[in-house]
Amino acid sequence: MMVNPSSCLCPVLLCLCFLERGYEASHYGQTKVISRNQTKVISRNHNATHNQTKDGETEVHHRPKRGWIWNQFFVLEEHIGSDAQYVGKLHSNSDKGDGSVEYILSGEGAGTIFIINEVTGDIHATKSLDREKKSHYVLHAQAIDRNTNKPLEPESEFIIKVQDINDNAPKFTDGPFVTSVPEMSEIGTSVFQVTATDADDPTYGNSARVVYSVLHGQPYFSVDPKTGIIRTALAEMDREAREYYSVVIQAKDMAGQVGGLSGSTTINITLTDINDNPPKFPQKNYQVFVPESSQVGKPVGKIKATDEDIGINAEIKYSILNPEGAAMFSISTDKDTREGIITLRKPLNYEKKKQYSLHISAENTHLDPRLSYLGSFKDDATLTITVGDVDEPPVFSMDYYIMEVYENAKVGTEVGAITARDPDSKNSPVRYFIERGEDKEVYFDIESISGVIRTTQLLDREETPWHNITVMATEEDHPSLQSHVPVTVQVLDVNDNPPKINSDEEIIICESTRAGQASPKTA
Repeated sequence: MMVNPSSCLCPVLLCLCFLERGYEASHYGQTKVISRNQTKVISRNHNATHNQTKDGETEVHHRPKRGWIWNQFFVLEEHIGSDAQYVGKLHSNSDKGDGSVEYILSGEGAGTIFIINEVTGDIHATKSLDREKKSHYVLHAQAIDRNTNKPLEPESEFIIKVQDINDNAPKFTDGPFVTSVPEMSEIGTSVFQVTATDADDPTYGNSARVVYSVLHGQPYFSVDPKTGIIRTALAEMDREAREYYSVVIQAKDMAGQVGGLSGSTTINITLTDINDNPPKFPQKNYQVFVPESSQVGKPVGKIKATDEDIGINAEIKYSILNPEGAAMFSISTDKDTREGIITLRKPLNYEKKKQYSLHISAENTHLDPRLSYLGSFKDDATLTITVGDVDEPPVFSMDYYIMEVYENAKVGTEVGAITARDPDSKNSPVRYFIERGEDKEVYFDIESISGVIRTTQLLDREETPWHNITVMATEEDHPSLQSHVPVTVQVLDVNDNPPKINSDEEIIICESTRAGQASPKTA
């Protein structure tokens, strides 16, 4: 006998429908199990006949043997109420209604969760059941003759299934989640996928049918209602304008219908940087003052272009474009500050050139070819370097001097002249001095204005053939500005020493020696 549950208006009416039809079953040695679902007849006799009743139902007659009508019971989970929940009815065609048949229930939950009326065969559930803990129970039914205590039917197994209700909200097992997507991504770019689970029965109704939606995060991101894939929903999202987004995704069961249960999770999304911003100089003209005394190879200034990107996308290479500027200065990039450090390549001379103009470019080192349509990723600026005048010490006309004077020249004889000048534009007068050593005898002097060196005593080549002195030149206006130069004086020989016979040696002359004859060797 097949019964369509949709023909009943509610579970209670459904039970009544089956109950009413159960009593109309034939009485040819059968026990009928009445439930709120499909009824199935199981017979151990293959020689059965089927008769159509006036109500359109089919009666199954088993002539030689009796059999059980078996089906599947359903009980609603989370039953609320003080009365036990009706499950179904067992009935044997041997039961004449006189109380001689006893119905016995055994198996999972029999006597505790499920009880049976021994006389009527009605089964009730005495406890509220949770399908998520246990979805079905396997039980056995038996009909016994009270008078003989013998089974009227063989024991039959049947199942009571716990029918699901929507008592579990969707859950996200992990979270909050952290992910990223490149800035300027196209609309529809996949960002992340979330998955919610629902403990309700996915095979029954819509209790476990989850639909995803965005609670917070529009209009920047969207989510596929079925798959939970989060995608970009707004074009040209710029990291430099906004970098972080907190998106809240809701999962709602009952296919999103009103009354469904829901759960939510948060996805923290970061826009990662791409090189979509060229370097820029905050201004087009810069000035720096550099003293002419600056050392070659030392930094003399810096310049900086800004880049709104970060990391490798903000790395900058600086270059000096004009040859004149590149000949005197070099520029390199400070990796930490991304500043252009300007270094002196050659000595500066205020008196020769007072100003330099450097044409400097700043260019990204790592370009994204996809963004070539944005144009050149570089910028230019002009740096004017003003050379500062420094009061420098006098400069000698030579790096060192070599002079000559004859020995025994009279005191005050001119040996030579030293010349030095003030290299500064004001051309301050120069004064000269000879540095004196404490343990050295003074042989020379120098005129402080003219720089002429003269002897101060007689010189003897045979005693000292060379004299080394140091001349100091200072500016009259700034005596602290001093320069020094070495001067070497060579004493030239004159014939101021007659031959001399060593009186210590004895000379022997023979008495017979003639005039002009050489004397013998000394002894």
